[in-house]
Amino acid sequence: MQPLDLIVIIAYLVGSAWLGLKLSGKQSNVKDYFLGSRELPWWAVCLSVVATETSALTVISVPAVAYLGNITFIQVAIGYLIGRIVVAFVLLPRYYRGEMTTAYAYLGQRFGRGMQSTASVAFILTRLLADGVRLFAAAIPVKVILDSYGLNLNFFAIIAILSLVTIAYTFFGGIKAVVWVDVAQMALYVVGGIIALIFITGNLEVNFWSEAADAGKTQFLDFASSPISAPYAFITAVVGGALLSTASHGADQIIVQRLLTTRTLRDAKKAVIGSAVIVFLQFALFLTVGLALWSYYERKSVEELGLERGDQIFPTFIVEGLPSGLSGLLLAGILASAMSTLSSSLSALASSTMSDLYEKFSTRPLSEVRALRLSRLFTLGWGVVFIGAGALFTGTDNPVVELGLSIAGLTYGGLLGAFFLGLWVPKARQNDAILGFAVAVALMTYLFLFERTLIGFTWYTAIGVVVTVGLGFLLSLRHRGAATPAPITTEVNAR
Repeated sequence: MQPLDLIVIIAYLVGSAWLGLKLSGKQSNVKDYFLGSRELPWWAVCLSVVATETSALTVISVPAVAYLGNITFIQVAIGYLIGRIVVAFVLLPRYYRGEMTTAYAYLGQRFGRGMQSTASVAFILTRLLADGVRLFAAAIPVKVILDSYGLNLNFFAIIAILSLVTIAYTFFGGIKAVVWVDVAQMALYVVGGIIALIFITGNLEVNFWSEAADAGKTQFLDFASSPISAPYAFITAVVGGALLSTASHGADQIIVQRLLTTRTLRDAKKAVIGSAVIVFLQFALFLTVGLALWSYYERKSVEELGLERGDQIFPTFIVEGLPSGLSGLLLAGILASAMSTLSSSLSALASSTMSDLYEKFSTRPLSEVRALRLSRLFTLGWGVVFIGAGALFTGTDNPVVELGLSIAGLTYGGLLGAFFLGLWVPKARQNDAILGFAVAVALMTYLFLFERTLIGFTWYTAIGVVVTVGLGFLLSLRHRGAATPAPITTEVNAR
């Protein structure tokens, strides 16, 4: 690493904060702050959705998946497309019909305030853990850089610096700043991945794809592995990916909030379906980088490379194998992917806390000025909490992308199941939904903690959906008539 690389990285951090503040405009109320006044173009929202879900996990961990195994991971992206089509035509129309600010406002309208708050709290806890993993992932390459300079900062200090920069533009700029910075950040890390692939292949004397094919690493579809324990068996990956995508893009506020910033329902549909196509291409790019690295490092194992974990392979190449300046650019791209997810999480957590919790339980009316000020304080508070959450994860034997998806799966199934229960079971009441959701989350937590090798993480969401809907349906049989939905009273039209 050269001083020029550090200059590039510092310039990126400063530039991100400046760009977010410059493009955000002024906010006069909560609708401006959390929804951008519903005037953002669909293509920007589409790219923001991709940047948000990508994070540093994709950039540094997906190459490790291909390096250590093969490219069957990309089957998950097929399921992603199916899941987003379901979101576009089943869930999004209901959100737009009630002009809702959060995904969980529908659950409040269908079941009641208790279910809305339960879903919001579950989202908050899951988001803290999952994005704690993402922050840790971003800190890995930064530590590689600093160690090369003899600067032995720990992970906590690195996470704190990344978080503070992100908090700055999210605090002042709101969702507009988040979306427009996401667009720039996505462009940066995709260009970085392409540049890395060009340099890797330029230093190879063999055809890396042919070499990988001979070793069975270019296998795209996996029909042979066990669909129960193997996370990338075809049925597991596609079905699990579809349900995971339906939950993440239809029941997770971090994505739903973004989709609600578009001008029309049609724009939201284009944004969510288009994001699946882009994600497929991204997975293909970074899996190909992993295969090229496998040839570049002459099939060496992680231990033979002198590394502690597979997620360090790509960052190590960036530091050691690229010219000065380009190393800094690619590392800035990794930071960009992490910061885009963190900024989105901060905005989503603040909006959910404000809309689903504070305003539902507070009897004190809020003026527009006070509501906006309080929303910013929630953003700041969650930013501080994120710093602590990121420091919880200091190591894992598996690629961190799998850990992040596993944690998300703890509540995704229960959340999506609650939505389906409300749509498909007219007799279901609030207590039925809450109990079904609670049992699903408890079961998935047990599987994650004690039986992780028994069932592939791609099944987590499916199991949670079945448990929530199944138990909720059985409990609903004790009721005679269909439930009467509560009036749609949301934060947007209440003001």
